[in-house]
Amino acid sequence: MKAFSTDRLSLPLPAGHRFPAEKYVRLREVIESSPEFAEVELCFPEAASEAQLRLVHTPEYVAAVLSGTLTERQVRRIGLPWSPELVERSRRSVGGTLAACQAALIEGRAIHLGGGTHHAFPDHGAGYCVFNDVAVAVRHLRQQGLAARSLILDLDVHQGDGTAAIFAGDPSVYTCSLHGEGNFPFHKQIGDLDLAFPSGTQDALYLETLGRLLPEVLDASRPDLVVYLAGADPFEGDTLGRLSLTKDGLRQRDRWVLEGCRSRRLPVAIALGGGYARDIEDTVDIHLNTLRQALAPWDGTPEPADSHLPGGD
Repeated sequence: MKAFSTDRLSLPLPAGHRFPAEKYVRLREVIESSPEFAEVELCFPEAASEAQLRLVHTPEYVAAVLSGTLTERQVRRIGLPWSPELVERSRRSVGGTLAACQAALIEGRAIHLGGGTHHAFPDHGAGYCVFNDVAVAVRHLRQQGLAARSLILDLDVHQGDGTAAIFAGDPSVYTCSLHGEGNFPFHKQIGDLDLAFPSGTQDALYLETLGRLLPEVLDASRPDLVVYLAGADPFEGDTLGRLSLTKDGLRQRDRWVLEGCRSRRLPVAIALGGGYARDIEDTVDIHLNTLRQALAPWDGTPEPADSHLPGGD
């Protein structure tokens, strides 16, 4: 299975910055060194072109990012200091998700060891998101005639507000977001299906809800491609998430999503999304569990709502 990484591009950040850039390095190091991941083919994507970025973002915003002429307010909203490295990494992050989607359409599954920058809107970035990688990828694939309909299944703890706004009224893209109600973004957008969990939600309620909704979403959206944002931030030890899922609960989440796609023979591209655990190794472990579930055989296993109810294994 192909896994796309952009971690070799260092990101200069001030000391103590909350963005967990180190997790991407740790992920690659573990994958490269562990026999458990021997079948993973690490790939390093090309940067998205300006034309691809403009499929979603306004020409003015793209030009301001590339030239370093963002306003102070725009930079504060993104939450990352502008630098040439930020530009290159952001473009390659879009390229990584696009490459993962293209690989999934051919091979059935692929993963981007990053991505999920779902807070970026057409004319501005926000919440550590410069360009909306998933939106650009989905638009590009539709333009190329490779995926007429896409499902964006966003299980990051923060609503994919930029993604929902971008595809509002677009029948070719179904956006589904399960997120926390009491955290960023505080002004939520309206997607095709949005469900907000109260702070402190634990495995039982989350998994019961997911198990009930997932088959309906997969069937209603009728996608040619599923893009799955597998955020690690619903974790109970996350500093920004406000939900209380365990690692096992998140593993079950990933398993159910991927089995739901497998049972319907739907190609699925995974982006990792957020993760801000107090111990960065917890975030890395959760992301690796997502990769483990993606590596499981595609054997026509039952749909999650039929045989893998919450509490089962």
